[in-house]
Amino acid sequence: MVKLGELAKVIRSKNAGPFLVTIDILLDDPGCYEKLSAMLTREFIAKVYSVEPSEVVDIKRIDNLRALKIVLKRKIPAGEPGDRDVYGAQQYALLLGVEVDGC
Repeated sequence: MVKLGELAKVIRSKNAGPFLVTIDILLDDPGCYEKLSAMLTREFIAKVYSVEPSEVVDIKRIDNLRALKIVLKRKIPAGEPGDRDVYGAQQYALLLGVEVDGC
């Protein structure tokens, strides 16, 4: 097992409007990209983020970049009272320590 943060070239997150956050995962290795693309399902992401699978709006593959784009509903709209990450820039952090089968 290896941590996702060690496999990925880049993991980052940002706002996608006031109600959504996107998380980008970019990988160098084509085989690893294929393996992780199959593993990172809505159910898997929902478990990591402690949300219902319906809160995972989409998981998009961008094959020519070996990138995955995960779109999540925000629990609190950006900038509302109680929002601790108005830019969505820290939402990727939960994925860094997720252990996956090595590629």
